[in-house]
Amino acid sequence: MADDHPLFRQAMVMAASTVAPQARIVEAATLDSAVLASAASDLILMLLDLKMPGSAGYSGVALLHAERPSVPILVVSSAQAQIAGPEARRYGAVGFIGKDQDLETIEQAIAAALAGDAPPVPPPPVNDAVDDMAGKVASLTPTQLRVLLGVLDGQLNKQIAYELGVAESTIKSHMTIVLSKLGVQNRTQAALAARALGLQPRD
Repeated sequence: MADDHPLFRQAMVMAASTVAPQARIVEAATLDSAVLASAASDLILMLLDLKMPGSAGYSGVALLHAERPSVPILVVSSAQAQIAGPEARRYGAVGFIGKDQDLETIEQAIAAALAGDAPPVPPPPVNDAVDDMAGKVASLTPTQLRVLLGVLDGQLNKQIAYELGVAESTIKSHMTIVLSKLGVQNRTQAALAARALGLQPRD
């Protein structure tokens, strides 16, 4: 359960515990801690807020889906469902539920996601250019996606290298691959491509 608001996180833990009383629920208040928690071998569902430290727009969905593509992600957010729901689905979420929903509705959404029948989310509007770029972003490895997100934050290669604990030359190599996969020529174009895909909040 990844959300930076302790009271809402507590409510979500209660809801999940009602649906799956035998489950072990791990809480995360930042995207980094959510990524660490996602490494659990017995993980069966991720409940994810869109807005929390370390996450911009739909980057949390994209990164967690890249880390654990077989584990369903149910987005629980205060963002506008008609816009955020389809976009979250584009990045790998199986469903979307608004924070304004009552507890019973949230419990039903969690139960459905656990059963492989998440709340229906309309597909994102057809946009060939965006869909093509979404596929390219989806081809990035978790590390490559982290490098791209660092670029989005305006970080230099040495700053990204420091955060990831690798050599700056390694980041340069990753960056070359990211540019190639996205079909762009430089860091600025890569950032614009990612922003066009909603990695900046739209709500």
